[in-house]
Amino acid sequence: MRERDDMTFPFSEYQRRISELRERMRERLLDAVIISDAENIMYLTDYQTTGYSFFQALVVPLEGEPWMVTRTLEESNVHARTWVELTRPYPDTGDAIQMLVTSLVEFGLAGQIIGYERNSYYFTAYHQDYFHTSFTKSRIMDCFGIVEEGRVIKSAVELEVMHKAALATKAGMQAGIAAVRPGVTENEIGGAISQAMFAAGGETPAVMPYVTSGPRSMIGHATWEGRVVQPGEHVFLEVGGCFRRYHTAMMRTVVCGELSESMFKAQELMKKALATAHREFRPGLTVSDADKMMRNIISKNDVGARLITRSGYSIGIAFPPAWDEGYIMSLFQGSSAILRPGMTFHVIPWMWGIDGDKSCGISDTFYITEDGCGSFFEDVPQDFTLVSASAEEGKAAKAKKPKGDKPESSKKKKEED
Repeated sequence: MRERDDMTFPFSEYQRRISELRERMRERLLDAVIISDAENIMYLTDYQTTGYSFFQALVVPLEGEPWMVTRTLEESNVHARTWVELTRPYPDTGDAIQMLVTSLVEFGLAGQIIGYERNSYYFTAYHQDYFHTSFTKSRIMDCFGIVEEGRVIKSAVELEVMHKAALATKAGMQAGIAAVRPGVTENEIGGAISQAMFAAGGETPAVMPYVTSGPRSMIGHATWEGRVVQPGEHVFLEVGGCFRRYHTAMMRTVVCGELSESMFKAQELMKKALATAHREFRPGLTVSDADKMMRNIISKNDVGARLITRSGYSIGIAFPPAWDEGYIMSLFQGSSAILRPGMTFHVIPWMWGIDGDKSCGISDTFYITEDGCGSFFEDVPQDFTLVSASAEEGKAAKAKKPKGDKPESSKKKKEED
């Protein structure tokens, strides 16, 4: 390992990660692991590239120096960004898997027990079959999750980087909210979010912001498509800011006009769910119980809405196609995994199908502390933002309640809660 002081984290952080990985390798009786997941490679080495669709792998032996197999063009990222000294590049006309096999033989791992990530996006089924038929002298084992066991707990320096990602998230959301008014296109709102994120120091996120207006908010994972925002409609925004591939995310909602009783009720339920999470999430709470807290609150509504997804997911390092680490840990029923200090979650008690044709969201990114839960966005208002219903630009104002007195049904619900 080549010590250097220009990586995202101190050299000692990467030494710790490799050391802990090797401890897990010993527990699984593995002589080496082939790490091909882009997020895991970055976690261990600080390596990143947009060329991750080409096969790349970090090979970590139980003893001795790790090395990387990369496309020749990407080798420059190894030398410019990481502590890795040994590389085995392959040309565009070459054979990536044959280079992997040749390097394993070269470094004395033929006949050993080798782990590989069977669930890695870019270690394709074709490449895996080729690898199995080309490297028959060793016992090849699926070691999926061996790096993620470390990734799910963020260190203090990782949380610092996520706070920088949060600055980009906040800047983008504030700009997006300010851009919403009748007559603008979803594209203009998305452009304002993106410009503000990058101006605030954010880097290219794994997913660009989600911007949907009116009935398009009912389309899962849709984003801007040039639609013009109409008077009386709402706009759903979800922004994931990025810094050094670490992400934080949040949802907010803007209403062009008056706040209906249904929308007000939805707003209050989502705020209640997030306040409950902020108060009750702590080490030792099971994933299933955390989800149940969110789901019970959102399900008790009379506006026709549902929470149709998990209520949250781990978030941190991400490359496209997603900004979440939900495959490592998600908040849903049936999991006995427990929350631990250093875990980070995008908690999303959003509501799908309000009045049958609207989806709205308020969310937060939380981090688990030694005795509770903290928020990356504690200073960001959660209430829906109201703007003028006219085509002229209106002055944004927080929505604290619908026009007139609070509906009797809402008063009664509040007292019952």
